[in-house]
Amino acid sequence: MQRNNIRHSATILLFMTAGSALASSDEAWSEFAAEVEAKCRQAAAASIADARAVVDPVGSAHYGLALLTGRPKGANGFVTHICVYDKQSKIAEIGSELDTQRLDLLPEE
Repeated sequence: MQRNNIRHSATILLFMTAGSALASSDEAWSEFAAEVEAKCRQAAAASIADARAVVDPVGSAHYGLALLTGRPKGANGFVTHICVYDKQSKIAEIGSELDTQRLDLLPEE
């Protein structure tokens, strides 16, 4: 009888801790995405006015990934860049300009 109570208590404890682990994981991923967005927007600040970022929620094993879009500074039009954020060094780099029309990412007017 006592052994069943211990198993039952252990099972309840396992489910309780699993739920809190998932919650902190969701919070950690949200913080990660916010960090990637901030670093990528900072990296693009010299070339994109008011950059918008769409962040891959988890990235790859070593990198955070985002697509940055916006108006090129000092020019007309709309540009898109890929941003890669190194999870270890916490440095973001943007790639060269992608053809936004070909990607079909232009905003609706």
